[in-house]
Amino acid sequence: MSYSSGMTGTATASGAAHGTSVVVTGASRGIGLAIARRFHAEGAQVTICARGEAALAEARDQLPGLRTHACDLSRREEVERFADAVLAEAGTPDVLVNNAGAFLPGGIGSEAEGTFEAMIAINVASAYHLTRALLPGMLARGRGTIVNVCSTASVTPYPNGGSYGIAKHALLGFSRTLREELKPHGIRVVALLPGATLTDSWAGAGLPYSRFMPAEDVAEAAFMAWRMSPRTVVEDILLRPMLGDIPAD
Repeated sequence: MSYSSGMTGTATASGAAHGTSVVVTGASRGIGLAIARRFHAEGAQVTICARGEAALAEARDQLPGLRTHACDLSRREEVERFADAVLAEAGTPDVLVNNAGAFLPGGIGSEAEGTFEAMIAINVASAYHLTRALLPGMLARGRGTIVNVCSTASVTPYPNGGSYGIAKHALLGFSRTLREELKPHGIRVVALLPGATLTDSWAGAGLPYSRFMPAEDVAEAAFMAWRMSPRTVVEDILLRPMLGDIPAD
């Protein structure tokens, strides 16, 4: 059995993504790299960005043909530079995964000055500005998939979550608003809400692997949402470790 994915390429029962152009932000490691690897394994042309060139070089070694760009998406001018590079190299992507983000702990009343602005810049504004830059081509084509990597913090406030929780709530709101705007145009917007995932973000937590989800599971959820028929949108995907959330303290 096979069916059209609505993208440039065709999704089949085996998940082939040949001919599909995918952009993943913040993807030199962790969830972003796992998503990039999942699409790359199915033949997609994948472009990623991250702040560190060394980590990007490692990603290129792992995934032949991977396109990479070093940039800091918390800075609007670098978002725009990255968008221009994507359009020049590969044109409008079929799939945009807004994964770039960061976590700074603290309470609203006690976190360092500037934490709110930093969390909004990288966790929300980067997705907003990059989406706006790449959206015209999707609208002209009448198809596309946008995946915003939110968090369980988008729906469950955590102690010591502070401005991070605010930003992730805002990213979910952005996703839902964008979905309503774009559904008449054949563009799907998926909000991916993973809980604690085994990445460098949890290094030093002193917890066993069994308390974390594998990044590959989150990547599989993103890939599954893309390969649906164009008549279907997976709106919100909430994933938690089997043993429940881990407090952000």
